[in-house]
Amino acid sequence: MLTIGNTVPDFRAETNCGAIDFHDWMADKWCVLFSHPKDFTPVCTTELGEAARLSAEFERRGAKLMGLSVDGAERHNDWSQDIQKVTGFMPAFPMIADTDLAISKMFGMLPADAEGSSDERTAADNATVRTVFMIAPDKTVRMAMAYPMSTGRNFAELLRVLDSLQLTENNQVATPANWQPGEDVFILPSIGDEQAAEMFGSWTSRLPYMRIVPQPKMADAA
Repeated sequence: MLTIGNTVPDFRAETNCGAIDFHDWMADKWCVLFSHPKDFTPVCTTELGEAARLSAEFERRGAKLMGLSVDGAERHNDWSQDIQKVTGFMPAFPMIADTDLAISKMFGMLPADAEGSSDERTAADNATVRTVFMIAPDKTVRMAMAYPMSTGRNFAELLRVLDSLQLTENNQVATPANWQPGEDVFILPSIGDEQAAEMFGSWTSRLPYMRIVPQPKMADAA
């Protein structure tokens, strides 16, 4: 099972855009990988359309989108027609065809002893294949968030998390609850006051461990 801090092993996968080698495909970008239990399901249809609508926002942040569904590539292409019909947006990013469940098992979304192929399993059988992974350019997992089948994902929140991850990747800060880009942040508790003064100058404090500073400038995406 892959969780925060783990390195994602390289893998080869069939997608609706052809075969990919994951590390080569990622290159030096971030990856937002989001999974679906089955094609032609209503909630996932809206999610893929929203991801397609916001694809330029992810690209602007140096992040690549990748879907995964426990169905074949041909069905992914057929499903994409429905997605465009309902949402007005056609997914242009690859969707992994995880017909043998191997990648879902590698990421820990299905148990290692799960049986059957995509044709033999229903969406309910694959209910746990509803996770978003954010993977940094060094191929480590930086976020993993699982959703129930009945609840559509909030892609504005995924962009917010990506902004926070990229900000905190390059600065010794953390973002508070409900933070939005441009708002104040916290100096990491692991940074002593002397070092913090060298790095940030001054700060305001509500509590001794809560040192508040303006958000540092975010680096441009690669």
